[in-house]
This record gives sequence, C-alpha cells and structure tokens, in this order.
Amino acid sequence: MSNVSSPSTDDYWLPGPVSRQLSRGAAALRLFALSLLALFAAGGISWLLMRVCGRTLSETFHFPLAFAATTPLLLLGSLRMAAAVRAVRREKQSLLRRRLHESFLIGTVFMGVQTYALWTIVPPEKSAYEASAGVAPFVLMLAALHGLHFLVATLFLSYVSVQAQAGRYDHEYYWGVSVCAWFWHALGIVWLAILVVYSIAAW
Repeated sequence: MSNVSSPSTDDYWLPGPVSRQLSRGAAALRLFALSLLALFAAGGISWLLMRVCGRTLSETFHFPLAFAATTPLLLLGSLRMAAAVRAVRREKQSLLRRRLHESFLIGTVFMGVQTYALWTIVPPEKSAYEASAGVAPFVLMLAALHGLHFLVATLFLSYVSVQAQAGRYDHEYYWGVSVCAWFWHALGIVWLAILVVYSIAAW
C-alpha cells in the first residue's frame, strides 16, 4: 500500500491573498481595456467625421453644428448616470451595470464628436496673429479644457463600471457611482456656460 495520498479538492484552491491579487489583476486589465476602447473609439468617430463631413470654413467666427449634437449627449448621459444612482440605491445590480455601460457609450461618442467640433473651429491656414486674436482662441481653450476634464470623467466611469461588474456597490456603499454622476452633472453645467459664451461671441 502506498502512503502517498491523493490531493484533495481543497488543495487546488488558491490562498486568499493570491486569489485577491488575481482578482485585482483582472479588474485592472478590464479597466485598461475599457480605457483603450474609449480612446480608440472616440478617435475613430472623430476621424470618420473629419473624412465624411470635412471642415466648415467661414470668414467669421462660426458655431460648429457638431456642438448641437454634443449638448444632447451630455444631457442624456446625465440622465443615465442619475438612473444608475437610483438603480444602486434600490439594489438593482443588473440595471446599474446597464446604465453605466450606456453612460460609457454616450461618453465615448461625446468625446469623438467633441474632438471633431474642436477641429472645425480653427481653419487650416491662419497667421499667428489671426490664430491668437479675437475670442475664438479663448472659447477653443475653454472647450478643450472641458474635453480634457470629460476624458478624466470617462476614465473614472470606466473604473466605476469595472467595480460595479465585480459587485462592489450596493444600497449602503455607492460612493463611486454618486461621485461619477455629480462629476458628469457639473461638466454639463460648465458646458452650458461655455455655449453661452460661444453664442455671444458668434452673434
């Protein structure tokens, strides 16, 4: 008789710390993949719009029609994020994840269209004086800063989505979802203010 005993099924389980490290690694990989997806998709959308729609040139300071599309996208995203907060408060996990995914998709489309809109503001040929004179560079700077902040918000939304997929949020703890929603609402308010400045300048 051999004294060597066959390993039990318990021997195949990973220790707790190793299992947690693997879980964190998988979450980090998902976050990285989502972030890359958002960046490449937004870049693809802006490139497609540049190729199909081209650049609208005008002798006067013009209002890009693409801004008329990004504004409803921001509003829709705010509504989706508010719905995500309501879902987590009611412990509707599947609805929470769905609303977060919808917001992520809206945010990606927004970044793509917004990049195209910023591209159309500045004509391809301008002197250094023309490029720095007037209100157009100021509005362009505001819109670009807003776009950078929205990129940060989308990356944060990617993190929240990964955490929600792992079941990290419930009706007692949903800090990440709430902060992400308020971040989106604040960016929407700032964008409306930029549009007001832009409209006055273009009038």
